[in-house]
Amino acid sequence: MTKSLVTGATGFLGSAVMRCLLAAGHEVRVLVRPESDRRNLENFSVEVFEGDLRSHQSLKNAVRGCDNLFHVAADYRLWVPDPATMYEINVNGTRDLILAAQESGIQRIVYTSSVATLGLNADGSPANEDTPAEFTRILGHYKRSKYQAEELVKQLTDEHQLPLVIVNPSTPIGPNDVRPTPTGRIVLDTLTGRMPAYVNTGLNIAHVDDIAYGHLLAFQHGKPGERYILGGDNMTLLEILQVIDAINGTRRNRINIPIGIMLPMAWLMEKAATFTRTEPRATLDSIHMAKKLMFFSSAKAKRELGYQHRPAVAALEDAVRWFKENNYCN
Repeated sequence: MTKSLVTGATGFLGSAVMRCLLAAGHEVRVLVRPESDRRNLENFSVEVFEGDLRSHQSLKNAVRGCDNLFHVAADYRLWVPDPATMYEINVNGTRDLILAAQESGIQRIVYTSSVATLGLNADGSPANEDTPAEFTRILGHYKRSKYQAEELVKQLTDEHQLPLVIVNPSTPIGPNDVRPTPTGRIVLDTLTGRMPAYVNTGLNIAHVDDIAYGHLLAFQHGKPGERYILGGDNMTLLEILQVIDAINGTRRNRINIPIGIMLPMAWLMEKAATFTRTEPRATLDSIHMAKKLMFFSSAKAKRELGYQHRPAVAALEDAVRWFKENNYCN
């Protein structure tokens, strides 16, 4: 039986990857911080290894005895009081883990990047793996850190001839979003009536379990050094909100707020967050990002990996059901 180390398994996407690997017959070890919420690990037969991406020795210990590595963990927040921590985890931690895996003789590595590292098309047409991105145009510390991490991973892969495949998930939606993620909060805020307005933007929505299965396909069929977008359906934000309303059996009229009006509101939210130390509902970077349609194509993954995805409405249905069943809407 092949043994795989999964980082980020207490989180939304990482836990889905963990479940997918278990279903495929992998023996799974998970790297977990001592203070992590472990609800997503409950009732699953996995080896829990305590460590941290900021502890090089714990990473060396974690990869020892494993055949494969699925590095899914990342600090995914749209606002952070201390950006240095995000770069330490997403960039330096990734470097140290990949090097530790290389030293231990890991046979196969799947690195979870993000569509945040890709460029966008000005005309709103779906971007692909070859759409160029300029670092100077990338907004937000999360996106910048993931871009830097992916560039570093590419460099390490070339230098050490690593058996490493990169996957670029779009926007995962579905069950077990315990935190919830920034996108999960959009679903939850819509359900609880805290989304009375919208801006003209768009996202690529995919079921978290489809993206997780895409990781397994990349492990099985991906070419080392290549990257693959794992996405779903392109939808405007208004369409997403309307679908959630329909699933919830509600109907709301929403106000379209121009980007120019949202910017000062986001500025005020960020200033308030510096005192409350809680993530604001909107940030200046997120509003600037909303100026473009964040649409992507998974054609390469479909062609080379056999990747498939269910309709986005199914992902939203599962997310709504899970949030309701787990009392997030109270």
